[in-house]
Amino acid sequence: MKKESDQHKEYLAKAIVLAENNVVKGGGPFGAVIVKNGKIISTGVNRVTQKHDPTAHAEIEAIRLATEILGDYELKGCTLYSSCEPCPMCLGAIYWARIDKLFFASTREDAQEAGFSDADIYEELYKKPNERMLPTFHVKPLNVGEEFRTWGNYSDKVTY
Repeated sequence: MKKESDQHKEYLAKAIVLAENNVVKGGGPFGAVIVKNGKIISTGVNRVTQKHDPTAHAEIEAIRLATEILGDYELKGCTLYSSCEPCPMCLGAIYWARIDKLFFASTREDAQEAGFSDADIYEELYKKPNERMLPTFHVKPLNVGEEFRTWGNYSDKVTY
């Protein structure tokens, strides 16, 4: 029987192979694998340039496929293996999906050395909206908050 650490390394190695294969297909060098109960549920690769979609990161692609396969927006009981430390967007999606564990191989510093840097995004997260590089404005129309009142009063809502 394999040690648990060996299984983690195998799934991470698969994520890296997915990333490598994706490069020769014109995609970015990122891969992800989602596992539940020792079985691979889904995989994803970075398809930003192919899809013309800045959200088509490997982790997001794997999460979208896993939720479709499992028929649930929550991926409780799942583990995500990523070839690289997830960016802030992907990390947020991993939390929203309620994934139990995350393992990654390369670090964000490794990615930065290869020309992929999200350091500025990490820094922006700590700033107040009016201090960010992206001009951001808080405006209150007359119906501000109405969507949340409707949500609070809606009896058939699915909380998440």
